[in-house]
Amino acid sequence: MKIAVISLTEKGRILSANIEKVLVPQHHVTRYCFSTHSDDFSRKFDNIYKLTEEIFLHSDAMIFVCACGIAVRAVSTFLSSKISDPAVIVADDGGKFVIPVLSGHIGGANRLAEVVAEKINALAIVTTATDIGGKFSPDSFAVANGLLISDMKLAKKIAVAVLNGEKIGLFSEYECRNVPDVISYKNCRIGICISNDFDKKPFSETLNLVPKNIVVGVGCKKNISCETIGKRIAESLDLCGISQKRVCRIATVDIKFNEKGLTEYCKKNGLESDYFTAEELAELQGDFTSSEFVRKTTGTDNICERSAVKSSGGRLVMRKNSADGVTVAVAEKPFFADFERKIL
Repeated sequence: MKIAVISLTEKGRILSANIEKVLVPQHHVTRYCFSTHSDDFSRKFDNIYKLTEEIFLHSDAMIFVCACGIAVRAVSTFLSSKISDPAVIVADDGGKFVIPVLSGHIGGANRLAEVVAEKINALAIVTTATDIGGKFSPDSFAVANGLLISDMKLAKKIAVAVLNGEKIGLFSEYECRNVPDVISYKNCRIGICISNDFDKKPFSETLNLVPKNIVVGVGCKKNISCETIGKRIAESLDLCGISQKRVCRIATVDIKFNEKGLTEYCKKNGLESDYFTAEELAELQGDFTSSEFVRKTTGTDNICERSAVKSSGGRLVMRKNSADGVTVAVAEKPFFADFERKIL
């Protein structure tokens, strides 16, 4: 996670350094300290509202070491949706309390607050009903397992049903581990469906949770535009009936590391990318579409199929599909759902 830690006072500066220490190297942490209470390892700021505007959209989590009111006012203008907003957490500069304020489940604020509190010997103040009662939370479960949520309103209805003591149905095309007692495989009014099909409805009210576990392998000629690459990926996914929402990574050969169109596509769609050497791809065992021209040009007989499988650790869903100077292959990462898996 990209975590911003923001402090205003001298005590806050010291605590922010401690928070950074306990979160690195698992997370990328940047400290922002008010200019009169900063150090050589932090970035100075003079206006917390301008700072928040600059970093809000680029942060996965923001930890404010200050009063709750200051933090709430700082982020209020930029709030959009619980699905996309970063986790917002407040810690008092005395290091006694850590409070998740926004995006407790999907953004991971609740869990991050618990982790930070444990590390700095503070008390995490979590107020969401499912967490207080130790109940199953569909949105926390989905995010922790890399599942796309089809309907946030229905997810909320399931959380309410759980709090009211109702059994929740489960239909899954994938292995499920540590299933809680509140989940039932019998007929239920409302339930969750873990499947690669957004339209499967085994219950009267079905919350579809779809794995985001598709890796797209890409090969391309030099200077292919972002738009062309995007079009070819979209067409390839359509051919195999896979939603673009399920794509989690792009993979290719390392000589494409600075390919502008591919870099722009990943940035535009918020996708991580993997780059492999020709030797790494050539060593991969399996049945791949071979091209002598590609071998002479890059050092391996296939880029898109091999990189997709290498990155995913899974199986090909679609072999090499070529057009407009772009080759695309699609692979699916192995997946299982664990009801005890945490976000962080």
